[in-house]
Amino acid sequence: MAALSVLDLATVVAGGDAGRALDETTQMAQAAERLGLERFWVAEHHGMPGIASSAPAVVLAHLAAHTSCIRVGSGGVMLPNHASLVIAEQFGTLEALHPGRVDLGIGRAPGTDLRTARALARGNANHFPEQLVELISYFDGTAEQLAMPGRGLRPDIWLLGSSTYSAQLAAVMGLPFGFAYHFSPEPLDEALRLYRSLFRPSSLLAEPKVLVVASVLAAASDDEAEFLAGAGRLAMLQLRQGRPSTLPTPEDAASYDYSDAEMAEIARSSATHIVGDASTVTRGIAALLERTAADEIMLSTRAYGLEDRIASLEIVAGARSLSSTPAR
Repeated sequence: MAALSVLDLATVVAGGDAGRALDETTQMAQAAERLGLERFWVAEHHGMPGIASSAPAVVLAHLAAHTSCIRVGSGGVMLPNHASLVIAEQFGTLEALHPGRVDLGIGRAPGTDLRTARALARGNANHFPEQLVELISYFDGTAEQLAMPGRGLRPDIWLLGSSTYSAQLAAVMGLPFGFAYHFSPEPLDEALRLYRSLFRPSSLLAEPKVLVVASVLAAASDDEAEFLAGAGRLAMLQLRQGRPSTLPTPEDAASYDYSDAEMAEIARSSATHIVGDASTVTRGIAALLERTAADEIMLSTRAYGLEDRIASLEIVAGARSLSSTPAR
């Protein structure tokens, strides 16, 4: 049976603010725990009006303190934005405070636009493999410098990506791999093939472990789910047009005057999203599991109303017959 988990962006909705977004993220984490989901991750993004999760370690400390058993983690920390020692100290602190509940998902993209990346004094992503090795050494105690907290307090480390590069790096380093299917669907099959075929067992992981992030929105009917999904689709369109905003209401999305080109872009970017009622979503997730043999499906759900997001989790979590097929 494949595990289910959640990726959250601390969504700032139209008319709302960061405080409301973070409160709703906390309620989402509590709902995910109540439903028995595996983990709850937040993603590092910067300079985006609709996303309040720019400081994952801070958010995770709050989420862990307001839940009791669900795993919490980053999906992910964009490592080139930071010194590896700082991340080791932050997540070592989290592991010390909440033993056995912390995941450190690592990515190499900036998580923002180029101007904001410069403001972050972002490092060179070409050095990402060396930086990742350095990070692990702080937890293992093999680095010359002491990470305190950090040494002996290693969280579960995942390598996240949306390309075959990340898949191959995760394989040769013997790390679990999370693929961002929700925004980069095309490389999925080749990335997972390479990861599994090239995987080398390590002290961190004995055999390949795959998590696939999918955009999923479930509601009482297909029509209602499609209506609610309009908000996220408009927000994504605006982001790709270079005008990011807070998440609009579904009513505003439905009344938006889309051009033919914008409609085509929305159709393209949302073609792999799983949207519908319980049976539609269950079939979609089952098909993704059949295709990927993933150990875990991570749900990325964008809807304006908190109650709609929680309802979507409840519908998906009710489909406990989901199971993956053996890897080919």
